[in-house]
Amino acid sequence: MRAVRRSFRRDGALRPFRLLRQDLGNLPKRWLSDWGTFNQLILASAVYVFFTNLLPGITFASDLYVLTGKNWGAIEVVFSTGLCGIIFSICSSQPLTILGVTGPFSILAENIFALCNESFHIPFLPFMAWSLIHAAWMHYLLAIFNAHDWTMRYVTNFSTEIFSLLNSIIYFHKAIQELQRAHKSLSFAAFLYSIIGAIGTCLVAVFLSSAESWKPLFHRYIRMGLREYAAAISIILFIGLPHVGELASLDKETLPISRSFRPTNPDRSTFFVRFWELPAAWIGAAIIPGFIITVLFFFDHEVSSIICTISRYGTRKPGGYAWDIVLLGTTTALCGILGIPPANGLLPQAPLHSESLMHDDREAIDTVGPSGDAQREVRSSQRVYEQRWSHFLHAAGILAFVSPPLMHVLGLTPTSVLAGLFLFMGEQSLSVNPILFRTFHLLTPPSELPTLPEEVRSYLPIHAYTATQVIVTVIIFIITLTKAGPAFPVVIIALVPIRLLVMNRIWNRETLRYVDAWACRNGTPEDDEDKKLALSSDNFADTAPQMKDGEVELERIPSANRRALYHR
Repeated sequence: MRAVRRSFRRDGALRPFRLLRQDLGNLPKRWLSDWGTFNQLILASAVYVFFTNLLPGITFASDLYVLTGKNWGAIEVVFSTGLCGIIFSICSSQPLTILGVTGPFSILAENIFALCNESFHIPFLPFMAWSLIHAAWMHYLLAIFNAHDWTMRYVTNFSTEIFSLLNSIIYFHKAIQELQRAHKSLSFAAFLYSIIGAIGTCLVAVFLSSAESWKPLFHRYIRMGLREYAAAISIILFIGLPHVGELASLDKETLPISRSFRPTNPDRSTFFVRFWELPAAWIGAAIIPGFIITVLFFFDHEVSSIICTISRYGTRKPGGYAWDIVLLGTTTALCGILGIPPANGLLPQAPLHSESLMHDDREAIDTVGPSGDAQREVRSSQRVYEQRWSHFLHAAGILAFVSPPLMHVLGLTPTSVLAGLFLFMGEQSLSVNPILFRTFHLLTPPSELPTLPEEVRSYLPIHAYTATQVIVTVIIFIITLTKAGPAFPVVIIALVPIRLLVMNRIWNRETLRYVDAWACRNGTPEDDEDKKLALSSDNFADTAPQMKDGEVELERIPSANRRALYHR
């Protein structure tokens, strides 16, 4: 009980509104200056993020159109991404975070629709609206009780790497599903071209994304442009190819779109859900998916906010995790009421946004020379432009595509190209995942493996650790394909205590220190344990009464320090 009471004291972990007051105090300090910086690099970043956010979004829209019974399609995804992006660009504490409809939420929504349609026999949109409204007040509670301080600090790379690998598998699976649907609806010749189009879209995008390594071919800015717009160039190329020569005679399956500013479902006329008409029992039942959505969104958004502001990017302005979670809860409820999928922090796009804003920053520093004279030294460092324009402009550009003329442009996209984009997204996500490289080590002869630190004696426990991550990821993916699919975010979160409380009993400390680390701060769990043990030993040395011949009177030592003595 003492520990609980301490948590609610002025600076305690659970002190209500502690982080919110801090965030709301910091927001006015940075808000005006965030609008004071604008240049060519910021405009280029806005264009770059526009493509990297819009293209994956319409790819998910194609899948949601089929697997949510036409309740959500391209216009709903574009509307949500643009609307939530503008709200966050203006009101959030951290404008570097990019929002959009994510793959894991798409899987979750598809499973909830299947349950509503096949098991519950209730309308999907009102039930989803209540799920998102419940998720909103849960977000508020997490922010009020400072959840950032007592949750994310315990997440390690073990969980985030599994989550990243799961995303990659979902992308590949979505590509296969798109091609399966093409096989059912197209002629055999058109289906074969769909396979060529999907693989071609992916390979061209992968090839162009490596343009930075083509040096000395082309000018540096040309290589940068090819790399940054690799997916857009590939998509435009393969949208145009089916209209050339004999390919024009093939039947095509394109992205379903709305011809006017109205929902995809022909039974709806406005973007509004009569959510209050759902029976009270189902309103209560919606708390369960609301909790699962909260877990997924909180984990996604927090990690996204952290990785776009790591020390590499040199951010200096104060952020605000608690206020952004309140804002995320608000936009989530708004999307539910409008009948559109909610947007949250995107893990791949957030660091890409920060990378595109990196520049050389020259700073004059006044120092005192050896003779005591004042000197001015100019130091150069790399950091991001901390501003709101790139977020606002890219979100406004996406929102513009809800207009019928621009929506018609999206409707020209063949679903085979979207399958290729799924493949490309999966490849890009997988290529930077440490699990992939450790999997290669499993297939590498022992004589060719990199040298390990002296503390790690063998690759066998490392291989076992990697195999465990792969097996756990496959199990979670299989869960997403069953009726238990909506619960998969809870399984991912459960990996956090399993890593901290169970795995240290299976793997030795040095192996875990080598393969794992805190995801959101420096160091490893084993480093923290060493610090606690050292502190405990110091306390024991300070409090232990000394006897003759160096003996210690154990009866007068506190029990916690006595245990520390036994383990030394």
